[in-house]
Amino acid sequence: MDLLSSTPLACARFVTLKTTHGALPKSTHFLRPRIPTFSALMSPPSTAVLYENHGPPDTVTKLLELPPVEIKANDVCVKMLASPIHPSDLNIIEGVYPVRPPLPAVGGREGVGEVHSVGSSIQGLSPGDLVMMSPPSDGTWQTHVVKDQSFWHKIDKDTPVEYAATVSVNPLTALRMIEDFVDLNSGDAIVQNGATSMVGQCVIQLAKLRGIRTINIIRDRTGSDKAKEKLKKLGADEVYTQSQLDVKNVKSLLANVPEPVLGFNCVGGNAATLVLKFLRQGGTMVTYGGMAKKPVTVSTSAFIFKDLSLTGFYLQKWISSDKTQECREMLDYLLGLIREGKLKYDMELVPFSESHVALDKSLGKLGSQPKQVIKF
Repeated sequence: MDLLSSTPLACARFVTLKTTHGALPKSTHFLRPRIPTFSALMSPPSTAVLYENHGPPDTVTKLLELPPVEIKANDVCVKMLASPIHPSDLNIIEGVYPVRPPLPAVGGREGVGEVHSVGSSIQGLSPGDLVMMSPPSDGTWQTHVVKDQSFWHKIDKDTPVEYAATVSVNPLTALRMIEDFVDLNSGDAIVQNGATSMVGQCVIQLAKLRGIRTINIIRDRTGSDKAKEKLKKLGADEVYTQSQLDVKNVKSLLANVPEPVLGFNCVGGNAATLVLKFLRQGGTMVTYGGMAKKPVTVSTSAFIFKDLSLTGFYLQKWISSDKTQECREMLDYLLGLIREGKLKYDMELVPFSESHVALDKSLGKLGSQPKQVIKF
């Protein structure tokens, strides 16, 4: 057999053995003929968005080619197809997020790809399989990712890659918040700010499937009427801009929607106060973000007389609680809804070569933009 032609050159390398303590004895040269020696299974080189220091993402990141990585027995090498840019990804690069991978680091924590090659001990995954990063893990903004099999979840090949790339953070957050804090029944209501966000869009649709009504608060901005119309098409019952809620009694605006028992806050500041004003006696507000970078301020009467509860939700903490299998079952459920056309949200696919543009849009330098998803 021709040893060279039977070896996949994309994943194997030749090495020349060198002695470190001078030449071998002459007799040894004769006894040990020189033969080709193969290195471990290797990944292809990877082009990556990398940062060596924390700071402004548009300043500290750069596009670099990384050398091949050894594919160990339990590793899977995945050719990435798509990966989103989340606010948390930007915060990690800035160094202001609880998750801080060692530097230098590749950006991104969520994504989908196609199996390129697998380690010698891998079962259940083969080249060509569609897999998503689950649980989310560092380093998805690159063309090839090598990680232990435990990080990859095989999914239906009919799943649109842009949805598979984005389902494990925002849609899962929406589902968990609806399920975890209050026992909701058909006919109950939820109020939320940041309704045009990906989480907000998912909350509207997942609530609608359960017969739960939604009251949605959005920012005052150019195009707010179009935003209202879009949310209504997704199933929103009521949509208000913040300025519309500048009234003495916001509940007077509600017609056939009951007072909400549960509220979601991803903005902070006045937008959080508006959520609290809508909540009924004994209601709960869950904070999962702070886009306005302003604190949540609560009146004393809201605690004493309305008996409101305030809590937070951090998806990473929930996932880290040994819930990988439960998490994947929920992801399969959400992906099933997506394939059936029952769950959708706004995204913009951007070629990897233009990742710097996607980064600028995600930083808000080009105005309000849909979720940016890098396509490799």
